[in-house]
Amino acid sequence: QVQLVESGGGLAQPGGSLRLSCAAPGSTLDYYTVGWFRQAPGKDREGVSCIAKYDDSTYYSTSVKGRFTLSRDNARKTVYLQMNSLTAGDTAVYFCVGRLGPRCPDNPVPVEWDYWGQGTQVTVPP
Repeated sequence: QVQLVESGGGLAQPGGSLRLSCAAPGSTLDYYTVGWFRQAPGKDREGVSCIAKYDDSTYYSTSVKGRFTLSRDNARKTVYLQMNSLTAGDTAVYFCVGRLGPRCPDNPVPVEWDYWGQGTQVTVPP
């Protein structure tokens, strides 16, 4: 069992940036493929990004591709989601997720992920 802890959410202006972090206190994320889901009010959870366990290959949903960048800092045992050019459509609770499988799914769905953080709120006003 691994505990995932997100940080870095908050309020950003349209066109602005935020960086989310995901860490595993007392453990390491090296053993996991790590991703991010988000859930806006009244909507299903959406898989937005993923970084694979062994080769750090990445996946981005079409809604964030070109604006979000996911990276892994193994020395700090942290995964970062850099979010640029934010819009009101990015407003959601963002969840860090982990799975033991070695690859990023082509179209991530919640049932494929073994571990979930508590979530961090990102708000971008209209």
